[in-house]
Amino acid sequence: MSRIPAVIVSGYLGSGKTTLVGRMLESARAEGVRLAILSNEFGDTGIDRALLDAGEDGIVELDGGCVCCRLSDALGETVERLIERARPDRLVVETSGVALPGEILIQFWRPPISALVRDAAVVVLVDAARLASGELVDDETFLEQVEAADVLVLTKVDLVDAAGEARARDRLAALVPDRDVNRATYGDIDLSALFPPDPDGARAAREDPDAVAHEHTHEQFGTDELVIADGASDEEVLAAVRATDCLRAKGFFRGAHGMRLVQGVGARVEITEAPLEPPAALVGRVVVIRKVG
Repeated sequence: MSRIPAVIVSGYLGSGKTTLVGRMLESARAEGVRLAILSNEFGDTGIDRALLDAGEDGIVELDGGCVCCRLSDALGETVERLIERARPDRLVVETSGVALPGEILIQFWRPPISALVRDAAVVVLVDAARLASGELVDDETFLEQVEAADVLVLTKVDLVDAAGEARARDRLAALVPDRDVNRATYGDIDLSALFPPDPDGARAAREDPDAVAHEHTHEQFGTDELVIADGASDEEVLAAVRATDCLRAKGFFRGAHGMRLVQGVGARVEITEAPLEPPAALVGRVVVIRKVG
């Protein structure tokens, strides 16, 4: 079997990774391209898996930890099984919002993954509103994600004006001046940019099977779960989520207006009609990620 191109989709909590991967999946289906997706969440949730497509054979979720450290040993085996089962044309690994994509990329240079994929690229999404406000500029996890990027995608551009987008771009240019910056709203982007060509072989040349990932943990991040009773109002759930002072919130509940999807980034919390009926085990659960210590 020929090696297939792969992309690691990363970005800080709430930057829009699942939305973008969903668009990639839609585009692949329309073009007749077989796309395999491995989605990693920080914690035991299954929410991203449900949001992508609960019935899709080519999607696997690796939860219970972060794929760049705690679950690193499981990554190679999972990729191997996924490719053998789905026989895809391309592979997408969607990381958790606290993952360090550079550490994951090192694993792509080693067996068994190195025998299965080629031209692995790192795509990092950046929330324009949060960066424009200066919220992310001193965050160590965010900085490491951006520095590892082959492709940068500025998201949530609908939430800032022209001056705000310019500030976000200037801050990215100061951090990584040699990267092109794409933009996307609700995952709307020329998807060919997410599988960039490597005509000079630069990505292949950097591969080092002997590279060693530096030791790190995500002890500064923790997860909690809110249990939401059936029939709760949007206002009640909004208040409960905001009271946690979390970095990220995501989950489903059955409210007075039917099945609802909760998505929050900091103080920005949105409740909308759920795009699909999630597995029963996920209903009434909102997972929040917060900084500890």
